[in-house]
Amino acid sequence: MSRIEAWALHLSTMLVGDTGLVYAWMLWFVAPSDEFAVVNHPWQPHAQHLHVLLAPFLVFAVGVIWRRHVWFGWTGPSRERRRSGIATALTFAPMVVSGYLLQVASDETWRRVWVWVHVATSLIWILAYAAHQGWRLAKGWWGNRREA
Repeated sequence: MSRIEAWALHLSTMLVGDTGLVYAWMLWFVAPSDEFAVVNHPWQPHAQHLHVLLAPFLVFAVGVIWRRHVWFGWTGPSRERRRSGIATALTFAPMVVSGYLLQVASDETWRRVWVWVHVATSLIWILAYAAHQGWRLAKGWWGNRREA
């Protein structure tokens, strides 16, 4: 994976993850200032719109690295970071599909189902992605540290 591909993936994951977490915080943990308020926080619709508008960049970034990084990591000889990589890869499709279905669900029951699937898989994605990157960063840091 090239540096541009890696940074596109890191940046899109960070932006989509952050806007999703901020939106969830505003939706579930912020009390509305007025009993007649439609939203809990004035920036809530903007956070949601940013999240939805940035998500295709994440889908694109994952698509770009899928064959050379994800598929090769899955089928290749290397065992390093395979667990965190597989956890990240397996949560991607349900996270994306539930995000889209959440936007078009008209039945309230299905909408709730898609919300919970999206939130659960998104949290697993964020944690698995952080673990996948953290392993690499820790190994690189300790490796550089020992050589110094």
